[in-house]
Amino acid sequence: MSALLIAGSPSERSRSAALLDAVSQRLHARGALVDRIHIRDLSPQALLLADFGHPTVVAATDQVAKARVLVVATPVYKAAYSGVLKVFLDLLPQTALKGKTVLPLAMGGSPHHMLALDYALRPVLQSLGAKHILPGIYATDSQVTLSPEGSYDVHSDVAVRLDDAVNLIITETLRPTPPVAGRFEPVAFSQVRCSV
Repeated sequence: MSALLIAGSPSERSRSAALLDAVSQRLHARGALVDRIHIRDLSPQALLLADFGHPTVVAATDQVAKARVLVVATPVYKAAYSGVLKVFLDLLPQTALKGKTVLPLAMGGSPHHMLALDYALRPVLQSLGAKHILPGIYATDSQVTLSPEGSYDVHSDVAVRLDDAVNLIITETLRPTPPVAGRFEPVAFSQVRCSV
């Protein structure tokens, strides 16, 4: 049961990262293994020059390959996902998301950019071969607010949508496959013995 959270914000502390934190807490509470990539921590030169062999790019690509579920969070700038995320997705192999489930998350200043998830990010995720792209969760600045202590609070309306998405991830994707009654494990031909 592995999920990879991808932070697509160029900022160290951001509202989109707060959404990822909320998903991470929910996945941990349900027993999922969670790993994270902060794209801003990868080599900027390697990202911009498409250096596929750079150690940070290789490590991040390996993390994507090993995960069963990806949660991708991005701020929305000018009706599209972040350029940092775009550069990273461009470096992934064409089938990097084959067989994977993806939950897209986005933060924007107003509801006017809500469709950036469906019209900008979703087509890219599909082109990378994602098996299943869950309905995206878009939140506005008024739904993820800065507390007096300096942390971000996710409002209840967004929290309910995150609960539903994580429940879907756990029940449909990360749950172990139960054995089917009456079926045997496959046996290699070399292990078959015949007596007459």
